[in-house]
Amino acid sequence: MIFVSSKHISTKHISNRPLAALADPPRHRTFDSLPETPMTTPPNRTSSTVLAGMLAALLATVALAQTGVGGDDRPARVKPVKEVSVTDNSPVEDGAADQAERAARALGTATSEVWGMADGKRVRLHTLTNANGLVVKATDYGTIVTEVLVPDRKGRLADVVLGRATLADYVESNPYFGCTAGRCANRIAGGRFEIDGVEHRVATNNGPNHLHGGVKGFDKVVWDGRARMTPRGPTATFEYVSPAGEEGYPGTVRTIVNYTLTNDDELIVDMAATTDAKTPVNLAHHSYWNLAGHDGGSIAKHLLTIPASRYTPVDATMIPTGELASVEGTPLDFRKARSIASALEKLPGNGDDPGGVDHNFVLDRTPVDGRLWLSAVLEEPVSGRVMEVWSDQPGIQFYSGNFLDGIAGKSGASYRKHDGLCLETQAFPDSVNRQGKGGWPDVVLEPGSIYRHRMVHRFSTK
Repeated sequence: MIFVSSKHISTKHISNRPLAALADPPRHRTFDSLPETPMTTPPNRTSSTVLAGMLAALLATVALAQTGVGGDDRPARVKPVKEVSVTDNSPVEDGAADQAERAARALGTATSEVWGMADGKRVRLHTLTNANGLVVKATDYGTIVTEVLVPDRKGRLADVVLGRATLADYVESNPYFGCTAGRCANRIAGGRFEIDGVEHRVATNNGPNHLHGGVKGFDKVVWDGRARMTPRGPTATFEYVSPAGEEGYPGTVRTIVNYTLTNDDELIVDMAATTDAKTPVNLAHHSYWNLAGHDGGSIAKHLLTIPASRYTPVDATMIPTGELASVEGTPLDFRKARSIASALEKLPGNGDDPGGVDHNFVLDRTPVDGRLWLSAVLEEPVSGRVMEVWSDQPGIQFYSGNFLDGIAGKSGASYRKHDGLCLETQAFPDSVNRQGKGGWPDVVLEPGSIYRHRMVHRFSTK
């Protein structure tokens, strides 16, 4: 069994150039079950009009999800706040306007403002606030979540995601803070893969391998975003059309990313995509978390649980060997809550290897709630903040911020090694080169299919 402690290829020098651009979100409903793959709808046609048709189907699915038709698969918590429509434009009687405004405030608020320009395009910053005072901010640039304000056990709010101070900072350099990584997140060995016997080559932007969609992946383009109120709460929706050949990928892919902040103190991330030609799609949300606050220093004392009995060992360039190995007896056994420090001390740096954790875990998919399964629980003992992660994906990448090197952050902060961590639900790294291998997810999206990925961050205190 091969066991490599962490990244051997630094990402801090990856080119981070500007961008390009282009509708509607799901509610906390997981559509179809995902046994071994995030592609759930069977292919049914391959004509040149499939993209438009599939987009229409996707938007219809999204509309149903927003209104809750077909059930609600969110992890059980507390009785939901009564849902009130805030989009009805019909005339109201005298005095009813005040009631409508109070009803809207009971769900929260959704606002947008111009934040700057990137790649010659206007970029907006969207602010979602729920009825409990939690705040999420996200921008059209890379769908980056720039702020997440949640309370500690005493009710004091803190921003718990790392980020840059300005849009210009994000454009200049960003180690994937808060973005959507794609079109294929994580690594592809040698920057190559085959589909139906045809070899495709993509950028090798991480040593000999392809990482997070390439030199200019989904994290570095301007999406078409908007914020609005929905029955579930304030929502920001982003759309982008990735043309065929972008970063070497086949097929034109239309992608929708949706952030919803509920009154159950959940940040729901929904990602969906369609294509007009076979292509790998594996999207991941890439926030760096520190529940002590973005400027709270090392995450070593955080407690982490990952319900995964297996992981994917990697070679010296962080490409999986193909084995699904047991975590038993390794530093990667997080089946019971333990401090992150207890793993870091067993994974020291060595030369170009900074040490730490950067591994994909094969989720046990239990406990299950609806069509989601628990994927991680993160706790910061001093503040009492707790974040549960639920998803419908087969794997989760835990990255302990090994390559943070003092990059300037928000409010004068600087982020050093292990000052933040990522918990990225996804298909396994390099799955496109493991097509047909037992236990490995199929990440090749076909015309007529819809890629779907749901991730729920559930905040509480203890």
